[in-house]
Amino acid sequence: MFDYFNGKIAGLSPTEVTIDCGGVGYHLQISLYTFGQLKDKTSVRLFAHHVVREDAQILFGFYDQEERFMFRELLSVSGVGASTSRIVLSSMSASHLRQVIASGDVVSLQKVKGIGAKTAQRIVIDLQDKMKKGMVLNEINTSPTYNTESNEALSALLTLGFARASAEKAILQASKSLGSNSKVEDLIKVALSHL
Repeated sequence: MFDYFNGKIAGLSPTEVTIDCGGVGYHLQISLYTFGQLKDKTSVRLFAHHVVREDAQILFGFYDQEERFMFRELLSVSGVGASTSRIVLSSMSASHLRQVIASGDVVSLQKVKGIGAKTAQRIVIDLQDKMKKGMVLNEINTSPTYNTESNEALSALLTLGFARASAEKAILQASKSLGSNSKVEDLIKVALSHL
């Protein structure tokens, strides 16, 4: 429903922020990481997640999309709610959390307040494969050979029905062999040979 809020900071505490967007104040729950990023700012763009419960509607705000992604991934784990997810992301950065889950580090997860042994194990079991794939994707996206043409070629392969992980690897190989100034059509042709 809401993707992001862009406006002036009208109120800020370590757990919540109010953003004035065109005269309307939106109250968002935030993590300590996001709070740290907002301390010296007067205006901001926060990515949002809207939680609807029987007794309340709550907006959560995130300084970057990676933090929101990890929040949503945590929510997908049985027994992990929005408050627990926010506590986890207040205890460690989203990128660190991704590494902890990918490496199966249950002990680090258990150090977070409210996360017991069973919940930590469930998080690792449910999300470990996805986090490992995400780390490969992150490596691809930060590659100097990955550009707009590569993104368009990837989109075309996904539209053709290829699996995302396979398509990403094929595009990375194609862009490395063709160089940074390659055309979308050439990338797709070479990538198809790798699939």
